[in-house]
This record gives sequence, C-alpha cells and structure tokens, in this order.
Amino acid sequence: MAQKIGQDKGAAAQAGTFETETGSGGELHQLPDGGSPVLTTQQGVPVADDQNSLRAGERGPTLLEDFHFREKIFHFDHERIPERVVHARGFGVHGTFTLTESLEEFTTAKILTEVGERTPMFVRFSTVAGNKGSFDLARDVRGFAAKFYTKEGNWDIVANNIPVFFIQDAIKFPDLVHAAKQEPDRGFPQAQTAHDNFWDFIGLTPESMHMIMWTMSDRAIPRSYRFMEGFGVHSFRLINAEGKAVFVKFHFKPRQGLQSVLWNEAVKINGADPDFHRRDLWDAIDLGSPPEWDFGVQIFDDDFADSFEFDVLDPTKIIPEEQVPVRIVGRFVLDNRVDNFFAETEQVAFCTQNVVPGIGFSNDPLLQGRNFSYLDTQLKRLGSPNFTHIPINAPKGCPFHNFQQDGHMAMRNPKGRVNYEPNSWAAGENNPRADPNTGYRHFAEEVNGRKAQIRSETFADHYSQARQFFISQTPIEQKHIGDALVFELSKCERIDIRERIVGHLRHIDQTLATVVADGLGLPALPEPVQAAVPARTDLPPSPALSIVARGPESFAGRKLGILVSDEAPAKLLKALVAGVKAAGAVYEIIAPKIAGATLDDGSQVEAKQKIDGGPSVLYDAVVLLLAPDGAAQLALDKTAKDFVSDAYAHAKFIGYIEDALPLIDAAGIGEADMDEGLILLSNAETIASFLKTCGALRLWERKYKVDLDAAGFLAAQPKIAPPKQPGA
Repeated sequence: MAQKIGQDKGAAAQAGTFETETGSGGELHQLPDGGSPVLTTQQGVPVADDQNSLRAGERGPTLLEDFHFREKIFHFDHERIPERVVHARGFGVHGTFTLTESLEEFTTAKILTEVGERTPMFVRFSTVAGNKGSFDLARDVRGFAAKFYTKEGNWDIVANNIPVFFIQDAIKFPDLVHAAKQEPDRGFPQAQTAHDNFWDFIGLTPESMHMIMWTMSDRAIPRSYRFMEGFGVHSFRLINAEGKAVFVKFHFKPRQGLQSVLWNEAVKINGADPDFHRRDLWDAIDLGSPPEWDFGVQIFDDDFADSFEFDVLDPTKIIPEEQVPVRIVGRFVLDNRVDNFFAETEQVAFCTQNVVPGIGFSNDPLLQGRNFSYLDTQLKRLGSPNFTHIPINAPKGCPFHNFQQDGHMAMRNPKGRVNYEPNSWAAGENNPRADPNTGYRHFAEEVNGRKAQIRSETFADHYSQARQFFISQTPIEQKHIGDALVFELSKCERIDIRERIVGHLRHIDQTLATVVADGLGLPALPEPVQAAVPARTDLPPSPALSIVARGPESFAGRKLGILVSDEAPAKLLKALVAGVKAAGAVYEIIAPKIAGATLDDGSQVEAKQKIDGGPSVLYDAVVLLLAPDGAAQLALDKTAKDFVSDAYAHAKFIGYIEDALPLIDAAGIGEADMDEGLILLSNAETIASFLKTCGALRLWERKYKVDLDAAGFLAAQPKIAPPKQPGA
C-alpha cells in the first residue's frame, strides 16, 4: 500500500510517498521505490529485511550468523568516543544488597538463596538521550543499572525506570537512538525527543506506542532517583539444581514511595540546578538518609507464559502485578558515594550477559541483541578487552582465574608457563580448570524452527497495553500525558507526522486523541492508522501503573523550603525545624541575603539559598516565615513573588504566618484562591498538622483551577475513574 508521509510546510523537510508491507508481527517494511536506492551492508550486499534479526524459529534465539545485524550493531556501538552512545549522563553510588527470602526452589544462584547474605553492589542512574553535559531533568527514560559483586561472579541487572521498551528487536536499536538523538545536520535538539526525526520514527513503528505512553507520563520526569522504580524489562530465567527453569522479571521498588515533578517545574529546575538529581542523591547520603529499595521478582512458569494474553518474550509488554504479584525477596540500600567520579561512575561497564549460575536468558530478541551489543560497546568505549581489570568492574566477592592475556592496558597476565587448556602441567593456582559441578550451565531449552528473519505474530498487538496503561492513570496523570504529547508534537515541523501519531492514539483512547488533535490545532481528527491487531478493550486498569494512586504516606525523604526574613519568629522556626527532622524530611533556609536573617529573638539563622537562587521548584513544599517589613519588601521583588506563585501553580502545600499575607497577595493569590493547601502556622500543633498534610505531596484539585487545559481534560473524561488504591 502507498502511504503519504509528509507535506511541505515552510522550511520543513520534503516528505515522500513509499510502498510498504506489514510483517507478521505488525512491523512496517518500506520497499525501494520512488527513486530510493536498495539498502545494503557496508560491503554492498543488498539487505532483504531491516526490521528483524535472524532467529531460529519465530520465537527462538537470535543467531550469530546474522552478519547484517552484527555489522549494524558493531558500527552503532562504536559511533561515540569516549562517552557512552546512550546513558552518557549518569551518577553512581555504592550500596549493599541483603536477601530476606530464599528462592532455592527456583534457582541455584547463591545471591538469591542465602538469606541474610550481604552483597556489595554499585548502581548507576542515568538519562538516555542526553550527552554528558546535558541536564538531569530531561523528559527521558532513566537508566537504573545495578552491578552485584556476588560470591559467584558479577551479576548485572541493566534496568530502567520504565518496564517496557520502544522496540521489539535489537536490530532497530541504532535507528531508535539515531532518531531520538539530535538531528545530524544541525546537532540539536539536545537531550529531548521533541523533534521531527524521533516522532517520524515512532509514527512508523507502532510497537513503540506502549513505551510512548510511559515516556509521555510523569514517569519520565522523576522528582529524584530516590523515588523511582526499577525494572529489568526482559523476561529472564531462573534455573534450579535439577535444571528446571521458570521465567522471572526483576523489580526495584523505592521504600520512600514514588514521586515526579510537573513539566513546568522540570523546565525551571533545569535552569536553576541542572544537577538536581545528582545533588539530591549526594545530599541524601551525606545527611545520613540513604535511599532503600525492595528487591522483588515476578515468577511464572511456561504454562502461564503460554496462556498469558501477550508474548512474554515481547519487551514492549508488561505482566500486570495484579496477575503475577511482585514477590519481595530482598532489600538494598545505597549509602556510599564514589571516591572518584571518573574511575567509578564513568568507567563502570554493565553488560546484560553478566549473569551467575542459576540465572539465564529468555529468547526475547531485544535481550539477545543486548547480550551481544553491550560487550562490544565496552570494548570501544574503554579501549580494551581488559576493561574488567578496572577495579569498579572487577569481581569483588569471589576469586577469578582464566588464561586470557595481553591486549591494550592489561593489568594482569597469567603467571608461569601455562596459558592454555587442556594442558598437562601440574595443578595449581595458575592452572584453572572448568568445573561441571559449580560452573555456569545454560538452560537446556529445546529449540526448533526454520532459520528465518521473521517476527512472531504474537508480537503484533501494539495498542492494548498502551490503552491499559492510559486508563490506569488518574485524570490528572492522563492530562499530563496529553500535555506532553501536544508539547512534543508541536515541535515537529511536519504536520503529517503530528497527524500520524494522533492516528495511533485513536487506537489507545479516543478522548486522548481528540485532546491532542485539538491542542495541535489540527483541522480534523485524523483517521486511525492501520492496526495489525485491534486494541483490546477488556483489559482492566492496573493500580500499580499509577504514581498518584500509589502516592507516599508521609513527608519522609522530601525537602521543605523555608523563606525567612529579618525579625521572623524564632520560636516558630525552631518548632518547624524540629518537626521536619522528626518527619524524616530535610529543609533549606532561603533568605533575601545568603548571610541569612536575624530573627525576632536576636539569633542568626544562616541561609542555604539566596532567594534569587532558591526557587520553589527545588522543594516539595514551602513555608513563608516573614516579618511585616520583610513581607512588604519581598512583595516588591519579582523573584520572591515567583517563589510563591510557582509553588501555588505547581499544587504544592504552602505554610504561612499572618505577616506573610502581603507577599501571597502580591504573588496574585487572592482571598478566593486561598484553598486548603495554604495552611496558617501559629504553633507546634499547626506545624505538625501541616507536615502531615504535606505527606500527600500536592493538592491536585488546585490544578483544575490554575490550568485551563486540566479543567477541560477532566470535563472530557467522565468515563474514566481513578484506579482504586491497592486493597481498597
């Protein structure tokens, strides 16, 4: 079929018409016509299929024979030096994992069977699309890569804060990243996907639509690394002593709950503090309040996999927690900062292939490709096959011996005469042998099927779980998804790209498609794009997918901004500080001068921030402790007024005293705007009540007053109710 993919729009790129075929998995194959040359390898060999890697059977493992895939990944892995091609901007910390429940029934891995065992670990958080010098709060997936230094070798879970991915086959990874990165002719935009290339690729890759719902949601702008979930994305295998295997998905759940920022906050935070996430994690550890996560698993057998609505090998799908609950089996705390950023955070190398005995792989085609690609990437980025000699990458919990030698930057070589095996030299420390009893054993899975570049038909449903994710969000979260789509697509110059995405949205939610089309000013609602498989409407909402529905129960781990002036009430400030500490939160003093302020009892309080450098977007809630003269002076200051008006617009809780009312009024918050989120503080009891209220983080009802789009979206959504709280 012919598809028109573009139209002229000023300086916009010329769009073309092309012939396509739809594969068995719903993927789009573009055919060479209209003057386009035939795609070839670097050796000039014509390529028949650029959408699927070669595998043994439709759902079988990827084959090393696929020279086109290997060449494409090889070139992509080596495109950047020395920073990472993706996940370039990162921040790493050390920690400890402790197992609390044994999984001996399912696996021989000691890290998952020896209860109470403490395993050192290193975690690197990161953004994906931005370069090393980009800002922390880009709208993006967050990497959450964990290296466990176990007794049996290093185990890496190369996780993200989102449980699905954009693509189903690793052969498309170079295309995805090329499309998401800055456009090659102009070198911008940086650290964002709000441009034509990305959305053009997405519009022609319907398998991405589930991931798009996640990345356009608040999950992609987290408040802190400390308030993020982590997901291993793929289905892996656990293998027990009898050689039997079950599937497993890995989960990291923050013990301080989930929290994100608003897009308007993210934009302002990036200007005020582009290192916001790094600083937050550094400070939390420095203050003796290191973050903790529960480590959980979803375990399911082949019978469940065969009966599940979707293919468990498809990395664009989740298994809802309501169907397979997450079983908490351990906990880890990140409490030790690095000694040197370059030596550890920059040089750490994660590889999905790094597993220990008792943990194996599934035939997920994206995972199979990552197993090849990551090792190749480290060779290029770190300059040598000896990157495991770097201390951060070397095993710590076990001895290690092999015959690998030489190469650039070799820090150790085999000692003695023998450097091969089998050999007949005397046994000894420098003459290791493979051990069939304790050594790694791959799961003995039967593999049958014709060798072919093909995608399984079980991968063809691209919209049903995207719809499930959307209807699982509360109305305000749904509104944020609509806002994000309108913002990103408004940056596309080509109208047809915008229309194509709205055509995909019509398979997910009609109201969402209508709201986005209206926000983009499209003259008519575009027709739905052709779906390989119609979206299911019988999948129920999953409360586990909503951040707001699973909000925290206290203000612990959050930060309060306290704006003070000279002659502010010392007694109230002292009670407030004591209450914040008792709540397990932290605070910062903001004042007109960095030297601080002289309180009404003559004592001096030092400021952490001058009002010009401490906007309210840096805090989870704010308090205004101002004397009459201080409030009058700050009421004339634009930055001080922004401090209050932004906090109000971002639905934050605001504590205040009577003398601060002139600043509140100057910020445009009149008597009619004084809602339950503005709380008068007069004594220790009101302070305690305020801090307890702050546990809800935001007064979401206010958004419908201060954001006309929010009110309109809510009015358009009467059919979708917020998901019930777990246990309700």
